[in-house]
Amino acid sequence: MKVRTRLTLLFTLVTALLISFYAVAVYYSSKEAREKSFYTELKSEALAKANLFFQGDLSEKEMHQLYKTNTQTLSEVQVAIYDSGFHLIYHDDSKVDYVKEDKAMLSGIFKNREVFFFLNDLQVTGIVYSHKGRQYAITAAAYDQYGYDSVRHLLTISIISFVTILLLVFIAGLFLSEKALHPVVEMVQQIKKITAGKLNLRLDYPEKKDEFYELSDNFNQMLERLDHSFSAQKNFVAHISHELNTPLATMRAELELALAKEYHSDHYQVVIRQTLEDVVDMSKLSASLMNLAKASYDPDEISFTPVRIDEILLDSYTKILKENPSYHVQFTINPEIEEELLICNGNSYLLLIAFSNLIENACKYSPDHTCLIHITAVSGKPAVSFSNKANTISGEDLQHLFQPFYRAGNGSDQKGYGIGLYLTEKIVRLHHADIFVSSANNTVLFQVIWPTQTSNTTF
Repeated sequence: MKVRTRLTLLFTLVTALLISFYAVAVYYSSKEAREKSFYTELKSEALAKANLFFQGDLSEKEMHQLYKTNTQTLSEVQVAIYDSGFHLIYHDDSKVDYVKEDKAMLSGIFKNREVFFFLNDLQVTGIVYSHKGRQYAITAAAYDQYGYDSVRHLLTISIISFVTILLLVFIAGLFLSEKALHPVVEMVQQIKKITAGKLNLRLDYPEKKDEFYELSDNFNQMLERLDHSFSAQKNFVAHISHELNTPLATMRAELELALAKEYHSDHYQVVIRQTLEDVVDMSKLSASLMNLAKASYDPDEISFTPVRIDEILLDSYTKILKENPSYHVQFTINPEIEEELLICNGNSYLLLIAFSNLIENACKYSPDHTCLIHITAVSGKPAVSFSNKANTISGEDLQHLFQPFYRAGNGSDQKGYGIGLYLTEKIVRLHHADIFVSSANNTVLFQVIWPTQTSNTTF
């Protein structure tokens, strides 16, 4: 069942319940009001007949004639009068006695002074009337033809109105739900046109800034992220294929050449050494790609614990110096920085990779293979800078330096794959920190500024 139909049926059901409650309340209120009103009329008629009988100048025969004349035009009230000894003194028509009073009924009237009850379809009232010091029981009974007709007419009108209103509500509900859900129908039609090859398509925005506008906006933002992700993935695969193909082609050429001719053992040693270098390069590339995959995990799946920035930096440059004995690292800490600022919530493994990339990058592209590391505070936030003496990087290169597989012009003579800085930037952002790069006067500076201690607790 479609949402449009469900909403219409639900709206109709709620309306039916509300109208039913109102109709039942009105019907029973009218029914009760009719009963009370007719009992009041019966009581008035009983008193009027009693006054006419005891105090009027009409004889009993004239009163009977008056009763018969009235019954020809309307449902006349039948009145009976009994004395305290339960003897009948007057009756409008004893041959057609509606009530058939007995001693028990008359005793109840004398005892309670006033009673009201139903006798089949008749309404009966009994009262005590005093005249010249004596007590009389007077009963009055009649069938409220007009009142019952009015109540039945009200019930008929209520049923017809109930059915008519529900039908109109259902039709109006279909129309309104179709109009309200029309933006959703249009979204569905547009979404059907979006495929993996057409991620550039976007949903149209509704004219009003309502929930559907917000839905369209969020869906378009999701498409934007998917489009970027697919594009980055395509470029990533293309770059990986290219980077892997170069060492593989070199290894194949060297090995085929070695097999084609007879060489001296020294020459074979050279071939093996060159091939081993290519294998090492491929191993580094593979490790970088694995680290990049880990840095691309969902942040909720990465564990963060309190770590010391200075300790991870020490582990990082120790690792780099062990792998590259020709590199030099100078590490300093501002003595005025508070020790609490050196502690942050982070993932030690990823931070080790990021710091190692920055140190290796600074040493590799510096003529003296030296990296200067300095920890200080910037606006109350811990900041780590990595600097080296190297050729100035152009402004255009600085803008693309953190893009995957991008190689700056001043580093074309060094081996690399353009993954390190891209990976570093992802790790830094993952820790809600900021990374900046600047180049001037043959000095390249990378600076990582960490969030405050309060922000760190949000991991």
